[in-house]
This record gives sequence, structure tokens and C-alpha cells, in this order.
Amino acid sequence: MLMRTDPFREMDRLAQQVWGTQSRPSIMTMDAWRDGDEFVVEFDLPGIDPNKVDLDVERHVLTVKAERPTLNGDRELVAAERPRGVFSRQLILGDNLDTDNVAAGYHAGVLTLRIPVAEQAKPRKIMISTDEDQQAINA
Repeated sequence: MLMRTDPFREMDRLAQQVWGTQSRPSIMTMDAWRDGDEFVVEFDLPGIDPNKVDLDVERHVLTVKAERPTLNGDRELVAAERPRGVFSRQLILGDNLDTDNVAAGYHAGVLTLRIPVAEQAKPRKIMISTDEDQQAINA
């Protein structure tokens, strides 16, 4: 009998996506909101060295990578609930955001990104000309 899918493999794949594995932890949690003329994104990265965080923007895709190193093999683990290894998350940014001016800060285990709204995406007033305006210009 030929099986097209293996239900156990599918369950294992789903569990890895939700909870991660030792070599590839689950995704990092985040909050995002608009605050006036900028978008703010916060990632929870407790215990991560800020020098081990890498941010890249390419073609409106923002990639955040962080690493929590594994413990030395000489230690006897009593509990291991915090995922270790490399974390990665990608955000697709719209054309209405200024990806050239992303600002990043790290405080108390929280990585905060501030992404300004692009000038062309900001609301603006459009003046309506009237026939009187055209007559004044032509006079």
C-alpha cells in the first residue's frame, strides 16, 4: 500500500512548528501597533545578549535573528525549559513604511523597533482650484 502522507510525520512537523526543537526553537513572541507616524514592534528576547541580535531589511522583509547559546556539557541539567539556539522571525513590511529609517533599541529583554511611515503614505490636504483661481492667474 502506498501512503501519500504519514500522519505521524505530520504531527511531528506541526509540533516542531509550535514548540520548536533543540536546534531550532519556536518563534519569538511580539506585539506591533501604530503610534502616530510610526509603527512599533516589540520582541520578547529575555536573556539574549543584544550583540547576538541581527536585524536585516531586504525588499520590504525585515528579518530578526537572535541567539541564546547552549550550556556547557559539564553541567547537570535539572530543568531545561528555556529554548536555546538561533531564533528567527520575518515581517513583511508594506510599501507605506520607510524601511531606510528603522530604529532599534534593546532594554530589559525587549527589542523595540520603530519604523516610520513613509512621507508619500502620510495623509495630506489637496487644494481644490476653482474657476476664479484660473481667472486670477490668467489676468
